[in-house]
Amino acid sequence: MWSKGREIAAGDTVILWLTRDALQPLVIEPGKEFNSKFGSYRHADLVGIPFGSKVGSRTGNGFIHVLRPTPELWTMALPHRTQILYLADIAFITSYLNIKNGSQVVEAGKHILTGPFLGTGSGSFSHSVMRSIGTSGHLWSYEFHETRANKARFEFHRHGISDRVTLTHRNVCKDGFTVTDTADALFLDLPAPWDAIEHAKKALRKDRIARICCFSPCIEQVLRTVSALNDSGFTDITMYETLLRPYDIQQTSSLPTIGEISDKLKQSEIRREEKRLKQIASGHRGGSDSTSPAKGNGQKNVSASAGGKRAKTEEEDIIDVESQVIEDSQNFLTKDVSMDGGLLLVKAEEVLDDGNLKMEKPPLAQPMKINLSKVMPEVRGHTSYLTFACLLPPLPTIGVVEDESLEQV
Repeated sequence: MWSKGREIAAGDTVILWLTRDALQPLVIEPGKEFNSKFGSYRHADLVGIPFGSKVGSRTGNGFIHVLRPTPELWTMALPHRTQILYLADIAFITSYLNIKNGSQVVEAGKHILTGPFLGTGSGSFSHSVMRSIGTSGHLWSYEFHETRANKARFEFHRHGISDRVTLTHRNVCKDGFTVTDTADALFLDLPAPWDAIEHAKKALRKDRIARICCFSPCIEQVLRTVSALNDSGFTDITMYETLLRPYDIQQTSSLPTIGEISDKLKQSEIRREEKRLKQIASGHRGGSDSTSPAKGNGQKNVSASAGGKRAKTEEEDIIDVESQVIEDSQNFLTKDVSMDGGLLLVKAEEVLDDGNLKMEKPPLAQPMKINLSKVMPEVRGHTSYLTFACLLPPLPTIGVVEDESLEQV
């Protein structure tokens, strides 16, 4: 199913990822070009590059991603597609019908071969089933519309799965299925599925538990289908409605720890203390300048202490003040901080550079990222109701031996 090579080759089907909501299938044909608002791209330039590559336009105004097709991408990329809820329905149906490797599956419906995409012939549900049943399983598909059946047959052949799919143009509600006692699972997407219940019972195998699913958009259809399933002997009848609730995931920085907040508060206190000490030093310099020589006297005004020691000059006094500032700052900046039950010694060293105090602090760790999620404001609603039922194998008949002694005339 589709190409399994690492590089893209001529004739391969690829999925062009333009935006999150804009995907487009493309068959690589050298000599042609793909043009969009994201630029122009030659098919020949895509040949030989690995699947999943990011390709820039020739004009340099945009880029696209070239992806390998999958059933999910194929469903999303089809024109006139339904909402992405259909993917959730496909996954639920495949799981509940126990479709697995080697299963024999029958599908029928007005839209089943084209998925829910009228006139496309793309077979989105068929591709999902083919991936599940593998190479040892088989799929019987029945389509009411002949044109859509022909388009689906062409798609199956181009995607390399025509050998495991038997496609029939047939009205199963009127003419029934072409297989008997064969299918492990059967899926119906019909306007009136109750008309095909008896034919479906004949197509399902009787030697083990077989399962059926009916895809109906209206609850009135479900009621009539459930009645027909009961009348035909099906058991374990249940109905589900699949709703999808997408979440928007965003990444942001984590909240700061107590230690980080404490560090920020300490830095604020350091700056405030630095400013205060600078103001003290500046005021002391102003007081020293006031001891200037008297007018008309050429000698310096030098005062002596009572012990006869030489009084400090202005330059020596400033140096003493600056030394005291550095000592006070170091005493203030050396603190013990308790964090997470441990003892963290925080010491900031300050040096004097042209009269300005500079602090050498340890580098902070890079902030961690956390993921936040919230429900998207637009939640898509109802698609259809899924009605499931089981067909149990018949109980073995036990012969009853009549006792002749009990017979009386």
